[in-house]
Amino acid sequence: MSKALIEIEGLRKFFNVGNNRILKAVHDISFSIQKGETLGLVGESGCGKSTAGRTIIRLYEPTAGRISLDGTDITKLSNAKFKAYRSKMQMIFQDPYASLNPRMTVLDIIGEALDIHGLVKSKAERKRRVEQLLEMVGLNADHASRYPHEFSGGQRQRIGITRALAVEPQFIICDEPISALDVSIQAQIVNLLSDLQKKMGLTYLFVAHDLSMVKYMSDRVAVMYLGKIVELARSEDLYANPQHPYTKALLSAIPVPDPDVQEGKERIILKGDLPSPINPPSGCTFRTRCPAATEKCAAEAPEFREMRPGHFASCHYA
Repeated sequence: MSKALIEIEGLRKFFNVGNNRILKAVHDISFSIQKGETLGLVGESGCGKSTAGRTIIRLYEPTAGRISLDGTDITKLSNAKFKAYRSKMQMIFQDPYASLNPRMTVLDIIGEALDIHGLVKSKAERKRRVEQLLEMVGLNADHASRYPHEFSGGQRQRIGITRALAVEPQFIICDEPISALDVSIQAQIVNLLSDLQKKMGLTYLFVAHDLSMVKYMSDRVAVMYLGKIVELARSEDLYANPQHPYTKALLSAIPVPDPDVQEGKERIILKGDLPSPINPPSGCTFRTRCPAATEKCAAEAPEFREMRPGHFASCHYA
């Protein structure tokens, strides 16, 4: 885990929403992910997590910044040249009901990726490869002839995982892959992703709301607020000693299974709503909801600095 597979520098994704208004969905984020590592990306709905993931994989074209895959800057590649790198980066989508074509069989859904990248030479080889992939994720070979509506939510997500694995990627963005599933199924999918990572040497960006699941899955965790990363640290360090007030508020919301501990636990309730990314607050974007905000927070944006080795935060008073 000494070499970075993914390096993000100053990534921005802005959307023009009309009337000369610009929505700053992702605003100047930077991080790297080592080979074989899982980086968790957490934050409230609307903070830009999914947009960041889709921009990294170039489903959205970045407004500015650099995305490096194994040493190659893929932001400057034409669509034709990027095709060679597309197979190295794949995505598992949040909604297994919407991400699979209902008119295609599982064989064609997974086989389409094999066809596009020229990974099989015949229909027989294609069918054999799809069946092997299905068995790898805990499904049966005879499932290949069925349609998505014939499966449960957990099975559909396994099909989505199979589709991502079909082209033998190095890096997979997991865009809230368990949030649409029953709680009883979530652990099965997370364990499957963990097993596949060990078996195939995969690198993950794991986007999620569930902070407990992120702690279980991730080596490091990045906390995102209003398009910016406000804290980044190793998982154990961040959960044991959070530095940013937003991170502290998120962690205070995690339920504890012991009723006595839960009753005595201090809950940090943030005031107000998430500001609009079209018109973010001046200075520190979190200041409008921060219980410790001062005039300095309104006048000056905090630097994203290293508090101690490997632990970064952007807060004047961290």
